[in-house]
Amino acid sequence: MDRSQITYLTFGIVLLLAVVFDLGLLSKKGATVSIKKALLQTAFWVGLALAFFAFLWYENGHKMALEYLSAYLMEWSLSVDNIFVFILIFSFFRVKPAYYGRVLLIGILMAIVLRIIFITVGIALVTKFHWLLYIFGGILVYTGITMFSAKEEDAMDVEDNKVYKFLKRLLPLTGSDGDGRMTIRKDGKKLFTTLFVVVVLLATTDILFAVDSIPAVFGISREKIVIYTSNIFAVLGLRSLFFLLRGAVARFGHLQQGIAVVLVFVGLKMLAEIVDIFLPVYVSLLVILVCITTAILYSIYSTKGKAAGQGTERGRVKDETEGTNTGNY
Repeated sequence: MDRSQITYLTFGIVLLLAVVFDLGLLSKKGATVSIKKALLQTAFWVGLALAFFAFLWYENGHKMALEYLSAYLMEWSLSVDNIFVFILIFSFFRVKPAYYGRVLLIGILMAIVLRIIFITVGIALVTKFHWLLYIFGGILVYTGITMFSAKEEDAMDVEDNKVYKFLKRLLPLTGSDGDGRMTIRKDGKKLFTTLFVVVVLLATTDILFAVDSIPAVFGISREKIVIYTSNIFAVLGLRSLFFLLRGAVARFGHLQQGIAVVLVFVGLKMLAEIVDIFLPVYVSLLVILVCITTAILYSIYSTKGKAAGQGTERGRVKDETEGTNTGNY
């Protein structure tokens, strides 16, 4: 058994045990997830991803390990952006908190299967048509520039979502959540509940994000194990991230700009290969770390500044009101 086979086998075993542990033992059906539990589960998945980084370093050397870490960090940050859309979908369909865990579990497992298919096709195409990488690079640069200048009002409109419109035309839907079921029967007719629609939207939304994220991984590494594992680890952490971030969306207002800069950088890095310019992997890792960390810290700083400003404004209004009332007496 060669190193590649050992790496795949180890990843498969660890992944299976982790899914059983996290989704089976730690997650009770219908139970709401607290911030503390979400934090522990997020730490579990991030810790597992970092442990796999250490294993790759030991088994395959520092180059592949650093490529994996760079790819994982980028995929993880894109996953955070993905979470915001998930929250919008849950809010639109008024999903009850008791059903969050189950719906996310099914949606994410579907997303993993679709991503594996997407990655496999992408690897086959790039292997046969190497010039596709340069097209991917151009797409990433364009996407990054568009994302950086995107406004809040440009956010996804669920009502206009093409998949949702297609489901409404194709299937008999009901506005009920079916008490946690995907389908119900009414007057002898089978109807698909809102939870079914949400699961489909979660999976297909993740694929839309994968259109950017998977080409970006190709810009960091061409190793199959790196591309597969970084994506799967990032997607598996989506569920715990959802529970962790659903009450703090506004605190990451500038993360999108950080991700946009990363996408532009990776796209330019891919295009630079046309003129035989190849950047070391540690440069990619450093750029990703700096961009994402800066975006998160600046978001937190901006949020605190706005909160402080609003507090000062409320205090000023209160003082003025009290002053006016005193004058009236």
